[in-house]
Amino acid sequence: MRAVVVVPTYNELANLKSLVEKLQQFAPELHILIVDDNSPDGTGQLADELRAAEPGRISVLHRERKEGLGRAYVDGFKEVLKQDYEYILHMDADLSHDPVHLPDFFAKIENHDLVVGSRYLKGISVVNWDLKRLVMSKLATNYVRFITRMPFTDTTSGYCFWRREALEAIDFQNAFSSGYVFLVELKYKAYRKGFRVGEVPIIFIERKSGDSKMDWAVIWEAFWGVLRLRLKH
Repeated sequence: MRAVVVVPTYNELANLKSLVEKLQQFAPELHILIVDDNSPDGTGQLADELRAAEPGRISVLHRERKEGLGRAYVDGFKEVLKQDYEYILHMDADLSHDPVHLPDFFAKIENHDLVVGSRYLKGISVVNWDLKRLVMSKLATNYVRFITRMPFTDTTSGYCFWRREALEAIDFQNAFSSGYVFLVELKYKAYRKGFRVGEVPIIFIERKSGDSKMDWAVIWEAFWGVLRLRLKH
């Protein structure tokens, strides 16, 4: 199985090396593309050092500036699709998406086109969130499900595994969203095109190092972005 994980980074110096080590532990054959948005904390330099240590397995894409999660993923997807990978995974760099779940993703993708890592498939599987954050996340997922009618229990998850054909078919390059709605838009397009979608349970662990990229501007964009998504499709 030729598979690669796309990992966007911005100021993840404290987490990136640990993530790469855990990926090597739980998915030793998985290739890694680090997409760094010119992090001022030196994440890009660390990524280059990791690539130098494993040039056949780790690659790095340096972007000039931070333009939103969606733009980073678009450039990363375009880069890996130039090669012959059969499967494309994407995940956060802050260790909130634990590589320990990767064997479950690999097993599930055998009969699906898209597999989503869900925090809510078996109750609530989140570590170190306060009640406010948990309520906001659940409300966001329920809101997206209500508007889009998608069957996912975790519509906003960023831990996903794609078959190449599915990712190529959803026209990700022309996604209108650049923030976290981008993750919803990808799932929605796959769902509307009739691809086989499934979920695996994950335990989401709040970041221990660095700052969260979530703020009220992101939440506001998500609220209107989901409505726009439903109207466009």
